Amino acid sequence: MSLKEELQKLIAGEVLEDAETLAKYSKDASIYEITPQVVVFPKDTDDLKKLVKFASANNLSITVRSGGTDMSGGAVGESIVVDMTKYFNKIKEVGEGYAITQPGVFYRDFEKETLAKGYLLPCYPASREICTVGGMVSNNSAGEKTLSYGQTHDYVMELKMILSDGNEYTFTPLTKEQLGKKLSQKDFEGQIYKQVFELIDENYDLIKKARPNVSKNSSGYLLWDVWNSETFNPTQIFTGAQGTLGIVTQIKFRLIKPKKYSKLLIIFLYNLNQLGEVVDKVLESKPESFESFDDQTTKFAARFWMEIFKVIKPKNILSLGLSFIPEILMTLQYGFPKLILMAEFTGDSLEQADQKAKQTQENIKAFHIQSRVTTSEDDARKYWVIRRESFNLFRHHAGGKHTAPFIDDLVVKPEVLPEFLPKLEKILEPYKKIMIYTIAGHVGNGNFHIIPLVDLTDMKIRQAIPQLSKKVYDLVFEYKGSMAAEHNDGLVRGPYLEQMYGEDIYQLFKKLKSIFDSKDIFNPHKKVDATFEYSLNHIAKKN
Repeated sequence: MSLKEELQKLIAGEVLEDAETLAKYSKDASIYEITPQVVVFPKDTDDLKKLVKFASANNLSITVRSGGTDMSGGAVGESIVVDMTKYFNKIKEVGEGYAITQPGVFYRDFEKETLAKGYLLPCYPASREICTVGGMVSNNSAGEKTLSYGQTHDYVMELKMILSDGNEYTFTPLTKEQLGKKLSQKDFEGQIYKQVFELIDENYDLIKKARPNVSKNSSGYLLWDVWNSETFNPTQIFTGAQGTLGIVTQIKFRLIKPKKYSKLLIIFLYNLNQLGEVVDKVLESKPESFESFDDQTTKFAARFWMEIFKVIKPKNILSLGLSFIPEILMTLQYGFPKLILMAEFTGDSLEQADQKAKQTQENIKAFHIQSRVTTSEDDARKYWVIRRESFNLFRHHAGGKHTAPFIDDLVVKPEVLPEFLPKLEKILEPYKKIMIYTIAGHVGNGNFHIIPLVDLTDMKIRQAIPQLSKKVYDLVFEYKGSMAAEHNDGLVRGPYLEQMYGEDIYQLFKKLKSIFDSKDIFNPHKKVDATFEYSLNHIAKKN
């Protein structure tokens, strides 16, 4: 009996192994390609419990995915790939300041429901139109509003998880007294709590010291956020774990009430010499978000302006057309700016937001740089669409090249950018002969996404990927940054975890993985299971 037949007898959902399905699920948004044996669409929690028990008994593995937008290779696997979007796609409740949802819900649909009640989950990534909330938890995603509101781990109130014994458990923050009761249990759950608590308590100072000194991080396991001597919060273990410790079946999110009005201050930099000083000056005004994209992104947007226009869906076509005049005139006079910065200011009234933006514009006049404050919603939206849709645009219009996110998510403290960026540029310069790249990101956090466009069939490129990765990550670690601010480790960065955190913390990460998943059922070859050999061997061989 084939694996498909065995699984189909076992579960109520669908099991597929046709060539088209396997090809589709062998890729995510990364540079990797791994063909699974089967793809499963579980109908309910019982299906997932049976799958985990079957995988455990038969030395198989499970890789869970939803939107497939993972850029680190975290959503591809050799054995059983589980798609959560078909059946685990229900928003169960949106209450006062919280929402309960299944992981396969697309963020775009989730946001519509929360905004209808006046609430927002502010940690959404740039891929907000195509990602799921389960993927956001697994990657500890972050985005444009992280500057003010933090990333996904700050909003996870409760998780339901299926662990390696095939049973579902609820994880939520515990008081000392509640933790004590868990530790006294003699069952599997009690053992998990006991071992995790001992691991953290016995290495408390070491773990606290290991927290990366940056405003956002999704690399490693978030051990430093679990225990503060008063509250034990196990949700932090799973947020950002990339599905390597268990399967998320339900999420309870904390929500915020967003400001109703916003204005953008757009800053055009024709060289990067003043970037650090400009960023520092703008941050003094406390923008809610502070984003950026480069000249390559702008050129792509200009080239495919019809697609950008369709996404904008302007309220007033004439008004939108007129709003492009300042940019057209500046481009004719100065050329494409090297970097466009977007500082968003919010308020309880449009006048308040506008005043903040214009005051900040006044504050940066000493730099003698071009800037403007947006004049309408459509005017602002065109910048947001270019920033948010840029990666998707590259993926679909790369021609004979492939978007290759392998140095795509570095973060350092903003104050070191004047030193850091020239050194980064010097590392990248020799590789411009074999690749072009775009830079976008969250400049207010010191977080940049460098997305090369390459020909993966070119042996020079395949050799350059590990060479360039090491050089860039060495520089990031020199400045005490993180190699993954929000895209996580997966196959692409997992092999560098020991270098980033040191051997002692790396061994604690490995022990944590063993506590939850001693048989390596969940998403192998990611995080602490990642090796250079395996990752390099599974780079896609065609564009």
